[in-house]
Amino acid sequence: MVIGGGPIAEGKITGLLDSGARVLVVAPDLTPALAELDRRGRFERRARSYRLGDLKGAFLAIAATNDRAVHLRVAAEAKRRNVLLNVVDDVPLCQFIAPSIARRGDLTVAVSTGGAAPVLAVRLRQQIEKLLRPEHARFLEIAAALRQPLAQRYPDFAERRDLWYRLVDSDVLERLGQGDEEGAWRTIAALSGVGAPEASDVGFDSAQPTGSWPAEASAR
Repeated sequence: MVIGGGPIAEGKITGLLDSGARVLVVAPDLTPALAELDRRGRFERRARSYRLGDLKGAFLAIAATNDRAVHLRVAAEAKRRNVLLNVVDDVPLCQFIAPSIARRGDLTVAVSTGGAAPVLAVRLRQQIEKLLRPEHARFLEIAAALRQPLAQRYPDFAERRDLWYRLVDSDVLERLGQGDEEGAWRTIAALSGVGAPEASDVGFDSAQPTGSWPAEASAR
């Protein structure tokens, strides 16, 4: 449950929805973006202010209004009902704190200040987001397809770990950033002895290299 419909609540709600949560919003008014999500039925809504008893049945709640009196009442009910509660910018009322999260595909970086300075976490997250590029997400897709064949080819954990470091430190990311997936796979094959998978395995289109999986690389 999210109590509030302003800009801060919007960020909380969209994050919860992206995580697959079933969200109930209690708010008399919504931002335009939240109003659109409401129109599309992305969450349930009680179009009014918080009332005692609203937390019944909730697993987790976030209070994101500008009214501390409301937050105090929410906190009291959450404690009584054993509902996990985060109150925005009011650490003493929180039962948990939320980090600032940067995502790029399956790559997730969380920054937390322990609730001491959330704005610093936001600024650091914004800097980190500049470092996370599409090729990082693409590398993770490829890595997911590589894990099983590399485990079969290199059963020794230490050897396989060292290989992963060599792959990460190679020019694979640079080539992916340039859109040169064929070149990235040449590097992977040269370092690992495993060739490119079939197109369907890691989302290749018809222009991308294909081959048996796993395959013996021509370059060792």
